[in-house]
Amino acid sequence: MPNLTQGPKVRKPLHLHDKKLKALEERAQLIREDLIDMLVEAGSGHSAGPLGMADIFTALYLHVLVHDPKHPEWKDRDRLILSNGHICPIRYAAMAHAGYFPKKLLMTLRKLGSPLQGHPEREKLPGVETTSGPLGSGSSQAVGLAYAALLDRKPWRVYCLMSDGELAAGQTWEAMLFASRNKLYNCTFVIDRNNIQIDGTTEEIMPLEPLAAKFEAFNLNVEHCAGNSIRDFVTAVERAHGVSEKPTIIIADTIPGYGVQFMEHDFLWHGKPPSPGQEAHLAINQLRTLSGKIISEHE
Repeated sequence: MPNLTQGPKVRKPLHLHDKKLKALEERAQLIREDLIDMLVEAGSGHSAGPLGMADIFTALYLHVLVHDPKHPEWKDRDRLILSNGHICPIRYAAMAHAGYFPKKLLMTLRKLGSPLQGHPEREKLPGVETTSGPLGSGSSQAVGLAYAALLDRKPWRVYCLMSDGELAAGQTWEAMLFASRNKLYNCTFVIDRNNIQIDGTTEEIMPLEPLAAKFEAFNLNVEHCAGNSIRDFVTAVERAHGVSEKPTIIIADTIPGYGVQFMEHDFLWHGKPPSPGQEAHLAINQLRTLSGKIISEHE
């Protein structure tokens, strides 16, 4: 039987001091490097979305979530639902860095028999709350969990990560109606607003703007953040925690392929990995300086 009694007993303050922020930013870079190695080893998978969401997953697993990686079934843990399951390699990398499993397992991504499949499977990997694949379903799963927590008067919160492309799924908006109707303040949705999907830009294929106004019309609290800024994202989560009568949508503006110059903003990298050799080496080299941005910021 799993031990359900372990874990932190109180929700810690989220304020980031400079030393902690620097440590998280450095960890996010290591997680991105691991991601490239994983994709190259697998020979398949998604690059752009995972790179763009590395900062958010780092912040969640190493700072925001109330959880216990050594006891993933702890009953009062926060629940993280990944609706856009195809970006799971970055989730796996963040989980490994948080201590859910040894980092060497990352190199088994998408391999036969590995718990790290191309979409996360709940029964294969402890710490994964739901099996995801069909886009749009995560929001419904999240509101069901959040509703159950309120009915049972539990302290844990639900975080649902979603892509902007999947907002074309009608099920998403049914979930928003339910979340608003039941005042699920314990549910925070994070939209990866990277403006791309598998065959083009979101605004060319199924325009979303004015996106914030649409969520506000459903009576949700809307926050914005720069999704590639850990401090900005954590601050948005703090604001979400301060809202007591509505669920919150965080629209996180991210750069797809962030840190790898030849991938950034290019929808063609939505669903393919870098090739072994030159592309992989160039990606790692650019990540280590964020195309020179890290160096210039500290000169």
